Amino acid sequence: MKISIVTISFNQREYLKASIESVLSQQGCSLEYIVVDPGSTDGSLELINSYGDRIIKVFQPDLGPADGLNQGFKIASGDIYGFINSDDYLLPNALAAIARFFDSSGADTFVSGMGFTQFPDGRRQLVSPSVLSRRSMLWRSAVIFQQATFFPAELFKGVGGFNVKNKTCWDYELYLKFLMNGASHKLIDDELAVFRLHDQSISGTGRLNDLYREELDSLFQQYVGRKRNWTDGLTTTYLRAERELRRRMAQILFPPKRST
Repeated sequence: MKISIVTISFNQREYLKASIESVLSQQGCSLEYIVVDPGSTDGSLELINSYGDRIIKVFQPDLGPADGLNQGFKIASGDIYGFINSDDYLLPNALAAIARFFDSSGADTFVSGMGFTQFPDGRRQLVSPSVLSRRSMLWRSAVIFQQATFFPAELFKGVGGFNVKNKTCWDYELYLKFLMNGASHKLIDDELAVFRLHDQSISGTGRLNDLYREELDSLFQQYVGRKRNWTDGLTTTYLRAERELRRRMAQILFPPKRST
């Protein structure tokens, strides 16, 4: 079983080496690594080229992150896909855990593991994603951890890949499309990846928050058939409270395994 990982990169050389090394150092799986860069000017291209044929390179203009990812996966030959941004990184043995999971899982299942958010001062906070469902995603009660989410190639191809018009939540839309097409989502306890939060990232600056909400509203209207209203906000609040209660009860009854 081959795993194809795509990294999209643009002028983030400061973080790129750690991301690349975290992927190339993975063991216990057959790996294909593709890095997409539409034209960085900060030395990123030189760094990517320094890895020679260990990386498949896509150096051409794109229409944004979703399009860049589509370009990468268009040439991927793996059975399982995942993507890691140039400022995030995988933890050791992450892909071995994914290979073990998919050895016994069907082509209509995608999976998320746990991981961490890393803050600018180096602190880490554990991220425990929730099981994704149509309801939890449409009513915004889901906890998504993209960096630790992986999916069969056929599932990705079956929904037509990423929506290149989506500029803020292309991963959210992709997973929602999986679910709407009948796929199921599962969790594993392994800690797989780190999401790095910094003052240059979209999440760190919040500069696209308004557009993010607009695009979520658009997805709701597309799949529910009406605009989101105030009662949907109440539903979201209820579902988030229910999710948090379930999480706390699970921690009490089944404490998560922690890496040392």
